[in-house]
Amino acid sequence: MSELPYEPVDDARPDDVSASLPFDTTAALVGEYRWIETTLHAILGAWVTDLPLAGVQVVLDAQSMRHAWHAELFGDRLPVRAGVDPDALTAPSPATAALFAALDGIEVPEVGPGSSWPPADRALAPRPGALPRLAGLYRVVLPRLVTTYTRHLRVAAPVADGPLRRALRLVLRDEIEDWLAGERLVQRLVQRPHDVVAVYEFQEHLESVAVGAGAHSGLVTLPDWVPAD
Repeated sequence: MSELPYEPVDDARPDDVSASLPFDTTAALVGEYRWIETTLHAILGAWVTDLPLAGVQVVLDAQSMRHAWHAELFGDRLPVRAGVDPDALTAPSPATAALFAALDGIEVPEVGPGSSWPPADRALAPRPGALPRLAGLYRVVLPRLVTTYTRHLRVAAPVADGPLRRALRLVLRDEIEDWLAGERLVQRLVQRPHDVVAVYEFQEHLESVAVGAGAHSGLVTLPDWVPAD
């Protein structure tokens, strides 16, 4: 019996080359996943010192370390072949870059293959407050990320993509647990009507940024034929 409200999807099916993602598409997706997890590790690590609440710091520190491990898992799943640079694949799409910039208070992200977070030439916007940032992470970023990983798992071939499927399932379970823990944290911290307004205004802003930059079902763009439910 799972301790989670639902299990990560694992629709095992025979290998069907016609329904599987092309090699180059999978490589680009895994590279972006690696970038996302590396960036979440950096952002949450910075928030540990930026948000001086003991209970919050413990949660963020533990989750930051898990994101670092996720980045290693995806890094190990990047293709190893002549002429393919894994670091060149570790890059965000426009929607991902825009959403993370808005979450972390960066007005104009300048990120590319192999770039670290935050960018050295970051242009700062008025930084969101601590509670809106936490709500944005747990009510926008992680839910969209869970949707992306779930959709990818549905079409990852059991044999050809076996190692990637295992990585996706491990990461998904962590992301769902972190999402639920974060939601409990946000609900505990929302104590005044003003908090409710600040949280929902920032959520609306992040969703507008993500959708405006091209995100649809989830965060990372998968081919249109990949099931969205």
